[in-house]
Amino acid sequence: MTASPELQRRMLRQMQTIRRFEERASDDYHNGAIYGVVHCYIGEEAVAVGVCSALEGSDQIISNHRGHGHCIAKGADLNRMMAELYGRQDGCCKGKGGSMHIADFSIGMLGANGIVGGGLSIVTGAGLAAQMAGKGGVAVCFFGDGAANTGSFHESLNIAAAWKLPMLYVCEHNSWAANTSAKMTHGADDVAGRAAGYGIPGVVVDGNDVMAVYEAAVEAVARARAGEGPTLLECKTYRHRAHTERPGAVDPRPREEIAAWMARDPIPILVDHPQQPQGQFRAEECQARADDITPAIEASGIDRIESIAAGIDQFDPFSEEYDAFANAILADSHQIGFGDDGRIVLPEALREHANITEYAAFVGRGPTFQIWQPDAFRAVQEEARKRARTERASFSLRGKEPEGSP
Repeated sequence: MTASPELQRRMLRQMQTIRRFEERASDDYHNGAIYGVVHCYIGEEAVAVGVCSALEGSDQIISNHRGHGHCIAKGADLNRMMAELYGRQDGCCKGKGGSMHIADFSIGMLGANGIVGGGLSIVTGAGLAAQMAGKGGVAVCFFGDGAANTGSFHESLNIAAAWKLPMLYVCEHNSWAANTSAKMTHGADDVAGRAAGYGIPGVVVDGNDVMAVYEAAVEAVARARAGEGPTLLECKTYRHRAHTERPGAVDPRPREEIAAWMARDPIPILVDHPQQPQGQFRAEECQARADDITPAIEASGIDRIESIAAGIDQFDPFSEEYDAFANAILADSHQIGFGDDGRIVLPEALREHANITEYAAFVGRGPTFQIWQPDAFRAVQEEARKRARTERASFSLRGKEPEGSP
């Protein structure tokens, strides 16, 4: 199925948006405004856009550590995404997830996963749920060639094939699992060849050609909706950046290999694609779209590092707006008694609350669930930070690490 001219333009805009978003995230990370780690999707945009363009809004996807592109392609709000990277309360996951764990159920984005292959079994469960719902829904898993060597890959594809689940497994084969070449860990060049062992289609496409990805995805999604089971779609692509954006990170990939793949950038490939209505997008139109996207990306970020620091300092997990758990505590506050040690004991009804596990860092381990009062917890937290800073400085001067450190 060939994409309409309007869809092609929409795909171009999405790829450009992902590219600009990732460039901004990288810049802010290197400027010290974003903490943790950032894995850029630059160079692989055609996979996410091509696949998600074949989906309905109600279909569900799951991502991996390099997941910003999948979120944007599925329709995530740029402002909430950037806020999540900054660890702010107005982020997609209220600042809890950060770069590697963005989720937005409202658009069918079930989340990203820092565990290699961690999303495979989760989204297979979503495929089972879609099958049981009987509404024609499809579930999609994005994973890399490294995840194809995990046990969850075999288990998930096997059960999906046996039960004919409405699944699409998308392997973004960029030839490198972190810093390990696929040539060292794969017995065959194509991951899709493994599909034969499950009796399902295995399709290999040029992952830098969004039109090829889209056409293969449309066919696989139609097959899934018809009750014919899953498809393993392998997209040969390449990331332009190192595994992470960490300064000084080792990148063992050959320079000539990187240069060859960068010459096959997916955005120019779409601009010059032979299926374009007039042979190609006009260069002026392409640049105009890129110029239009940049201000939107800039507006989604927060330019003043001081305001970011202030937002982190004022972060309050006990605020009424924070989540359902906080709301439940406030709703039943008359049942809560405070002890002299600065702790509170939750009423029976709250001990079984689904979100209670999110507070494992400061939930008591006794027979009754206990949680620090906000002021008491913050005081203890600050004292722990001071002690950690002192210990690091002390052991650094003595040339060794604290006992028990990795």
